[in-house]
Amino acid sequence: MSIEELLTRLSNSDLLDSDLSELSGLDTEQLALFEQAWGKIETEQRCRIVSQLVKLADENVGLNFNVIFKKCLTDPDAEVRRQAIEGLWECEESSLVPPLIDLFENDSSEMVQTEAAAALGRFAMLAEHGKLHETTTTSLGLALLSIISDENKPVNIRCCALEAVAPLSLPGVSNAISENYQCADDQLNLSSICAMGISCDPSWLPTLLEELTNPDAERRRVAASALGELEEEDAVPQLAELVYDDDIDVQIAAIRALGEIGGAEARECLELCLDDDEETIRLAAEQALDSVGGKEDLQSFST
Repeated sequence: MSIEELLTRLSNSDLLDSDLSELSGLDTEQLALFEQAWGKIETEQRCRIVSQLVKLADENVGLNFNVIFKKCLTDPDAEVRRQAIEGLWECEESSLVPPLIDLFENDSSEMVQTEAAAALGRFAMLAEHGKLHETTTTSLGLALLSIISDENKPVNIRCCALEAVAPLSLPGVSNAISENYQCADDQLNLSSICAMGISCDPSWLPTLLEELTNPDAERRRVAASALGELEEEDAVPQLAELVYDDDIDVQIAAIRALGEIGGAEARECLELCLDDDEETIRLAAEQALDSVGGKEDLQSFST
């Protein structure tokens, strides 16, 4: 089927995966034809198409719809824009950073802003692994820090920015985490605890350990998850105690954290959980033990 024939069928409600697969890897001329056709398709159908493309790309690594997803970042419909960001999840091109920053700062939809923040957080991780140019990293960090400090922005958007910027080793990031940990807003408090883990900075270990004894179960849960990201074995004894917390969500977070940290003490605690009366706990322990086993295999291979 020619690209022209395929594009005339885009308005149909029952598009086949085999047809949509033909949209993979469009060249410049084909993309121009696609844009012309796209503008004439009803909103609901555009949403269905992008959703199917995201699913196809996830199931088949040989398919690449990135040029389409990039064009859809400016679609009039918010759900199309959100799904386009999701579709670009595996794309590591630094050219994506400016449009993602623009969406996060200026989009009219909070769900699009939230999706953009998650994507920017991924680029922050890439930056810490030396995969972004210094100027791009700096502009990314400054944009996120600016949103965090903007009290006119919705709190949830500031929280997204705080968690997204956390991996960056830039001046101001640690201060932003500290300031929001001490502020009066509960949402920002929780995001700052989460950011401590994302930062992978062991200097936050004492604060996170203290949070494990907080009367608020949600704070204990988030702190346990953050400790899992830090992967500091010093946290294992207190996390092991949290396996018997009164709140099951806290228990599961502690179990998962033990799996991420690994080591003999964590393994011993997780093995005890396999006999728990609660099926959810047993399943979480099994998954955590798989994670521990994977870490041990990797360590033995590297040595």
